[in-house]
Amino acid sequence: MSAFKVVIPARYGSQRLPGKPLLDIGGKPMIRHVFERACESGAEEVVIATDDVRIEDAVRRFSDRVCLTSTEHASGTDRIAEVVSSLRWGEDTVVVNLQGDEPMMPPALLAQVAETLVSHDEADMATLAVPLVSPDQLFDTHTVKVVTDRRGYALYFSRATIPWHRDLFASDAQPQAEWLHGIHRHLGIYAYRAGFLRSYARLHVSAIEQMESLEQLRVLWNGGRIAVDIAIDAPPAGVDTAHDLARVIEALG
Repeated sequence: MSAFKVVIPARYGSQRLPGKPLLDIGGKPMIRHVFERACESGAEEVVIATDDVRIEDAVRRFSDRVCLTSTEHASGTDRIAEVVSSLRWGEDTVVVNLQGDEPMMPPALLAQVAETLVSHDEADMATLAVPLVSPDQLFDTHTVKVVTDRRGYALYFSRATIPWHRDLFASDAQPQAEWLHGIHRHLGIYAYRAGFLRSYARLHVSAIEQMESLEQLRVLWNGGRIAVDIAIDAPPAGVDTAHDLARVIEALG
């Protein structure tokens, strides 16, 4: 297994669930569940990066590996880039981004995304996807879709349904299971090298990144390459809404 570190970006100001990393799940704040998943992955080091002293204080009750970062970052990846520079990690250090609202992410996927990056020399970063299995997710904007080329490099990520099956989706029928063929759900997990993270922070924020609210589109817009592997396990979606939180509380509470 390739060596890697994990950074968990945790922002307080979620629009739908303010203070999301601190929401209680079974007597623990959500961020602690995410931290525990990361520690189970075999990572050399796990660091939480936050923009808020309330999250910092909560983390220090179970770990001293927390960095208070700027409140001005446009994305979690920008926040991780600050941590990489602050801790002076070497250029070739493999860094996995596990988002702070993924308390049910299987730990093995962190090692998998790191290995995907290492095994793709042309990739600037790597991520994972799974085949879409629920018709309800087909047109759900919370479910991000990804399309790749024949070598497994990302062509585009979108909250819209891609690829768009012209003939099937033009009908008024309810979505059917067979409509899902060839459509993949993107998982919110990334791997990069520390050197790339330093350059990412200097890239211009693109219009498509802002429109879709998807930070990985900055890489594609600037000509970078993202390797996409099919995850060895299919985790449930992260926590974006109150409904998601109730689902996770039922599973982990």
